[in-house]
Amino acid sequence: MTEQEWLKCTELTPLLEFLHGGASDRKLRLFAVACCRHDWAYLKSFGRNTVEVAERFADDDASADELAEAKKVVWVDWTHARIVGSNLRWDQATVLAADENLSANILKFGDSKWQSEGRILNLLKDVFGNPFQPVTVDPAWRTPTVTGLAQAIYDERAFDRMPVLADALEDAGCDHADILNHCRQPGEHVRGCWLVDLILGKK
Repeated sequence: MTEQEWLKCTELTPLLEFLHGGASDRKLRLFAVACCRHDWAYLKSFGRNTVEVAERFADDDASADELAEAKKVVWVDWTHARIVGSNLRWDQATVLAADENLSANILKFGDSKWQSEGRILNLLKDVFGNPFQPVTVDPAWRTPTVTGLAQAIYDERAFDRMPVLADALEDAGCDHADILNHCRQPGEHVRGCWLVDLILGKK
């Protein structure tokens, strides 16, 4: 895949195939979690719990046993739905978010209802950025104000503060157009956002 193909791609599978084998399990899992949160209103209470456990697992705040137990509950429901003919694609995504071997099975997201949904493609690009143009953050830009803002944005999912983060980065001397534009241009951000992760040193 070329950079232009990455930027213009309108389907999920080619992007996942390109990332497959190179992206961290944490980033892939947080993307899967973001997809599930996209359909939050459709998830049952135990499905939401599974997503939350998967998200905590991504940040080493939940054990593998907790993840397996949470997945088991939603797996039973999804299996039953398949038997009776229901089309609970969000349950499939929840199962994948809690998959112990998500890196190996991430391509199954290509079978989901989100295959060519623009918003989901944008979520993936918020998490992974442009892999053809990797960005680095000057240590001088990581002032206490910048890192404190980034941590609060991450912890509280306060992505409405991204423009404030851009201002703080500028005050710290950042003049990188991609960084500042990512903060200020319209678009949805999620936990795992490439810029917030970069500031916080998360992989």
